[in-house]
Amino acid sequence: MRPLSLNPSLCSSRFPFFSFSNPIFLKFRNNPTVFQKSQKGPPFLILRCCSSGPITAKPSWELRRNRSTVQEPDEKVVALRQLFSKPGIGIDAYIVPSQDAHQSEFIAECYMRRAYISGFTGSAGTAVVTKDKAALWTDSRYFLQAEKQLSSSWILMRAGNLGVPGTSEWLSDVLAPGGRVGIDPFLFSYDAAEELKEAISQKNLELVYLYDLNLVDEIWKESRPKPPNKPIRVHDLKYAGVDVASKLSSLRAELVGTGSSAIVISMLDEVAWLLNLRGSDVPHSPVMYAYLIVEVDAAKLFVDKSKVMPEVMDHLKKAGVELRPYDSILSEIRRLAAEGANLWLDTSSVNAAIVETYKFACDKYLMNRRSRSKTKNNRYSESNSLSVGPSGVYMQSPVSLAKALKNPSELEGMQNSHLRDAAALAQFWCWLEEEIHKNVNLTEVDVADKLLEFRSKQDGFLDTSFDTISGSGANGAIIHYTPQAESCSVVDPNKLFLLDSGAQYVDGTTDITRTVHFGEPTAREKECFTQVLKGHIALDEAVFPENTPGFVLDAFARSALWKIGLDYRHGTGHGVGAALNVHEGPQSISFRYGNVTPLQKGMIVSNEPGYYEDHAFGIRIENLLCVREMNTPYRYGGIEYLGFEKLTFFPIQTKLVDLSLLSADEIEWLNCYHSQVWEKVSPLLEGSARQWLWNNTRPIDKR
Repeated sequence: MRPLSLNPSLCSSRFPFFSFSNPIFLKFRNNPTVFQKSQKGPPFLILRCCSSGPITAKPSWELRRNRSTVQEPDEKVVALRQLFSKPGIGIDAYIVPSQDAHQSEFIAECYMRRAYISGFTGSAGTAVVTKDKAALWTDSRYFLQAEKQLSSSWILMRAGNLGVPGTSEWLSDVLAPGGRVGIDPFLFSYDAAEELKEAISQKNLELVYLYDLNLVDEIWKESRPKPPNKPIRVHDLKYAGVDVASKLSSLRAELVGTGSSAIVISMLDEVAWLLNLRGSDVPHSPVMYAYLIVEVDAAKLFVDKSKVMPEVMDHLKKAGVELRPYDSILSEIRRLAAEGANLWLDTSSVNAAIVETYKFACDKYLMNRRSRSKTKNNRYSESNSLSVGPSGVYMQSPVSLAKALKNPSELEGMQNSHLRDAAALAQFWCWLEEEIHKNVNLTEVDVADKLLEFRSKQDGFLDTSFDTISGSGANGAIIHYTPQAESCSVVDPNKLFLLDSGAQYVDGTTDITRTVHFGEPTAREKECFTQVLKGHIALDEAVFPENTPGFVLDAFARSALWKIGLDYRHGTGHGVGAALNVHEGPQSISFRYGNVTPLQKGMIVSNEPGYYEDHAFGIRIENLLCVREMNTPYRYGGIEYLGFEKLTFFPIQTKLVDLSLLSADEIEWLNCYHSQVWEKVSPLLEGSARQWLWNNTRPIDKR
């Protein structure tokens, strides 16, 4: 899904090829003082330009046609600027990112502050307002949408285009030395805030943390949507596989091993996974807004108590987890520091408000300690390995990797949910082909809505796992295309059609892309499709030694395209959660070699090579795979060799395949795959949908 600038079928429910005797949390060997910053920070914050002189970018109103060049007053922006000079604020600019306090990919409506202040509703972007200017940065997916939605008061910054500065460069250019740039520190990871602070300090600008109020909220007032308050539910142990007590015990062993007194967990999927809870606060992701602090002998969940039903309360009590108000997180951080606690903080995801609060409280602790010979009620002073006082342990969250290594129950749930999803897809594609052949006009949105209707009838369906990418013809070439009812295209039977979609079920998360043609594809379309298929097969069949990072495998999926001078501009695979986020880390398969996380048994990744011709068509073939141990005849170096097992079972359209470009082994792979699809999915179908599946899984001639 939304690709990232990332054998036999699955054995029965027991997954005998996985060994899960190791602890849930693999031992982290990172040096706590050497922590590589991740790339999770808000996009477009610090885009560097090669130009050495002053950087200018044409405002959006200069680039529009048939629009007045007279700026229209924007009441929201005017109201925001009026707050700049209020006592306790005193800023010259304010940055409004897209993130919530947990760096979530999808966020609740009440936290869509950037959309409110700018009027731009795309999923990615950063707004910056100064005393006399307002600018919005977004990427090429949203240029046209931003043109339509921004008023003439706004400057549209086309991020990634030549000569377009990043936010820090632009601020350095438009603000006088000594200017103050305000942010809500809850909305920036600590790493992102530090990077921004360093960048603007080069021009003598100061980054100001406004802890006590968000300026957009101040003008949003009563019209701001209420925070989500739907009840939290227990994720059944038959799906979770491991109880909360065992997960907490493993995590506490990690705390002891690193000299940490406690860990702050702020990523919503990590909180949900660790406590075997699920929610519905965020679109497409079954999570709830919460923080979790785990100590060696205690655990506290910071959450809106109105969402905690009696069953959930009992579930948490059994695991020794106490409840605290969601907005009391900073006071708890101060309390822990005052007791001398060494906090484990993943600064790539934990927000700047939490980290800075802890650092300030640690400094206060040291000052108090100097003023008296002995600290009373110091719970951690004797066990604190740092005699000078509390300090942070800055490392990647161990929950991230533990969550990525799926246990047998999680894998079984993923397998079962994928089969039900395949049944819904077969019913949908059968319907769609019939409608197209009857010359019914269907828009890209009509198609996405109908797919949701079929999926929603499946047992355990909860939600889509992301906004469906439904692209006909040239729209399929827009990698992150999301059709809008007022502007989308009608599905053209004479053009390629790309459909990338997924679902959340109670037992698993799905993500699948298929590209089809309803008429007769051209030789060029068949050639490109077949080269993408060859790359898909190559990655699916890859065997590699343990400790291999995902970037090493990226070339497997690109090699066939490279041989004819083609490529694609996104990663090949991303991690996927089990009944959790459709995008999860730390693993990925991408040309970006900065992620050195090795692929390990139990991880789930997508396999989604593609090819896109601007203004013509897009092709992508995506399945989900789980990493498994391979039974190789030799084990050079005494190490394990790994490969993949398929989770996705759905036909790949053979009409688009140029058989002359496939080897005999590749044809055999395709026939074997379709045989497995029929065997696994046909028992779930009847009538015309079953016949459709049969027609699309019949073996092709091997010549």
